[in-house]
Amino acid sequence: MKRHTRLAGLFFVLLLLPQWAQAADIHWQPYGPAVFAKAKAENRLILLDMVAVWCHWCHVMEDKTYSDPAVVNEINAHFVAVRVDHDARPDLAERYRNYAWPATIILRPDGGEVLRKAGYIPPERMMKLLHQAEQLPVLAPEPEQVADAVPSSGDSLSSTVRKMLIHNHLSLNDPVLGGLKLPQKFLVEGEVRWDMYLAAHGDKQAKKRVIAYLNAALKLIDPVFGGAYQYSTHGDWQHPHFEKIMSVQADYLRVYSRAYTQFGDDRYRQAIAAIAGYLNQFLSAPDGGFHPSQDADLVQGEKANTYFAKDRAARLAEGIPRVDPHQYTAQTAMAIEGLLDAYHATGDRQYFFRAMAGLDWVLRHRRLDDVGFKHDAKDVAGPYLVDNLYMARVYLALYRITQTPMWLTQAEQLGDWISAHFTRPEGGLLSAVPDGTPVKPVPQIDQNLQAAGFYLGLAQASKKRHYLETATNILAYLARPAVASARASNAGILLYDAQRDALTKSLPKQTKDAPAS
Repeated sequence: MKRHTRLAGLFFVLLLLPQWAQAADIHWQPYGPAVFAKAKAENRLILLDMVAVWCHWCHVMEDKTYSDPAVVNEINAHFVAVRVDHDARPDLAERYRNYAWPATIILRPDGGEVLRKAGYIPPERMMKLLHQAEQLPVLAPEPEQVADAVPSSGDSLSSTVRKMLIHNHLSLNDPVLGGLKLPQKFLVEGEVRWDMYLAAHGDKQAKKRVIAYLNAALKLIDPVFGGAYQYSTHGDWQHPHFEKIMSVQADYLRVYSRAYTQFGDDRYRQAIAAIAGYLNQFLSAPDGGFHPSQDADLVQGEKANTYFAKDRAARLAEGIPRVDPHQYTAQTAMAIEGLLDAYHATGDRQYFFRAMAGLDWVLRHRRLDDVGFKHDAKDVAGPYLVDNLYMARVYLALYRITQTPMWLTQAEQLGDWISAHFTRPEGGLLSAVPDGTPVKPVPQIDQNLQAAGFYLGLAQASKKRHYLETATNILAYLARPAVASARASNAGILLYDAQRDALTKSLPKQTKDAPAS
């Protein structure tokens, strides 16, 4: 990785190849063990470009930075370049989610990270980073990804962590605009559901907060096509980023289904219909599955504010933003669970029938073995927690709605399978199994929150305490100060800790129960 001859080499290229500015494309490689072997053999660093196909700034960075001749030549000459679609690799997406998209990571051949950058990097800045990379030290891992030396005891939240979580939740409330006082406004399920829980137990201030949040977040629903935009900038709800991704649609379906059940506001039923209608029209695949996202841009790399300000006819006359044609288990299962919640809240059977068509597609096309699920038609790594967790949540939702024992059995079997494959000895669940590279899978907060909710629900439905113990193990990871404080607010931990305490008192004392067979 020495650069003794770099300037001389570039000068020689300039002399002999005056058309060097018309450089070839970057030699992108697929992520996997071979990349690290190549980097080691050639004594190079690895440049990892994590992108989202729906991401405006990813398109801009491709058009501006990764098409810049100097950047192209620098990367091809001195790095092993890797590009990953974050939807295709949930393990890497969860590892680098804190850095948003595009995320730029530079790694050593042993997997050590020397640089992590979020968002668009212009060509000049990129060149400086590439030149500095060899001298950069290995970065410390994110606090929530560090394995504690001693496994957690599984006790309830400490008073210090509890006070911190409560303080963060209350101090970030925006009494004027609703939601959280952050530069970006978006729907955070854990914050909403914690206040819904408090409101259901008589807290009038929590009810006021959550209704203001729910009403404000309606502004992110596209009034023309339906579906929810991911977030708004400028600290208000008026400047949306126009991508529509499945996880956001699922959050809206789950949250507004519960909100309609609890508060009865017809605007929440209309929100459910707007999201479900969007899924049917834009993200539904002909064979019953679902697509994961729709692009923010009509023309990639160009802001689409003018387009999204138009009515339906004017938009359709210009076309529609690109829909990602992939069909992943996780995003399809998110849609299924959201539609089942919508059916449970409204009684509208079209939601149930669409959910069951999606489930039939997953069962026909994404089985990994008799219990677990793969992510895509052909995976290069995995299995991944997210696919199996959301399918387990689907089974449990079906049991709650139908009370059919088969669905509870399926939920138990997949819950046991998840525990066997992803349990982390230090607490919590890992996002994937090892993929043969030096970069090991890590736990991720959102997935562990969703998993805690699933195992608490499974314990309640099955009356089996070992599922409560699994939830307790997950909550022990989430309750660690480094994890609980990793985000501006993390009220979902408070919600599931309260549910765990209630179940601990209500479940029958059993000396032993076996996993489902």
